[in-house]
Amino acid sequence: SLSAGLDLPGRFLFATLTLMTLIAILVFIEEALYIYRKIPSSKRSIIIWINAAAPVISTTSCIGMWIPRSTMFTDFTAGIFFSIVIHKFLMMMIKECGGQKMLLRRFENGRFTISTGPCCCCCPCLPRVPITRQTLFWLKLGTFQFAVFRPVLVFLSIVLWTNGNYVLYNLSPKGPALWISCFIGALTLFALWAVGIMFRKVRILLKCKNIIPKFALYQFIVILNHLQTTIINILATQKIIPCAPPLSSTARGSYIAQQLLIMEMFLITVISRVVYRRKYHDLEPPECAAEEPGDKKQTP
Repeated sequence: SLSAGLDLPGRFLFATLTLMTLIAILVFIEEALYIYRKIPSSKRSIIIWINAAAPVISTTSCIGMWIPRSTMFTDFTAGIFFSIVIHKFLMMMIKECGGQKMLLRRFENGRFTISTGPCCCCCPCLPRVPITRQTLFWLKLGTFQFAVFRPVLVFLSIVLWTNGNYVLYNLSPKGPALWISCFIGALTLFALWAVGIMFRKVRILLKCKNIIPKFALYQFIVILNHLQTTIINILATQKIIPCAPPLSSTARGSYIAQQLLIMEMFLITVISRVVYRRKYHDLEPPECAAEEPGDKKQTP
């Protein structure tokens, strides 16, 4: 068994990380009960979904740490869950503005700045897009497509894997892993771009709702769960992370990524509890709200 092959420091590390995962789950359950009691029903499920991201990733990483053969399934599960959370975060920003109709009233003559990361941050010459029902639809579609297509691509990957055609670390052009990974990467960038466009517009209005720390926590989860794990896996496949028998380089890289994620998601779970637990006042009606610079009504 795995525990039999561990020395004393290894067993202590595994026990500590498992305990951190259990604490993160308990903190989330307590927070979910608080949200269920105190938050209006229109926002309740969205905020619980967003708060669940860190403990779910921590749990899947812990399972992958104890059962190495399940790594592919645990990574896919965490990826599917977080693709839904990205859409939920965009919807939360719209809800915090009072809903779609209220948002359109608040920014009646406003414009979205689309020259933002991660897709177009180097293109400041792009035009600003009017805030209309149609542009809001495209932003919501940008995150919704990721929540739909990511599970479909994951299902396709598992089907190919069971048939022996999909090898997770085989990134040759002839294999499906490279093309599926590139397609998922493109969908991810479009989803993150939609969230970034919306956040850039509402961050001043929702400053009283602590939207900046909430967005920072969401960004940390994106970076740690995707970028950090990808970098570690690349280092492992290139043998930069050396093997340590009985673990190969890729297995050792997977262990390092999972252990880091457990610690990081534990911290994010605790910080999220502080950020989302505060009581916020509702925004003033659009007629009383201060207009943003550059968004004042213009004569036709």
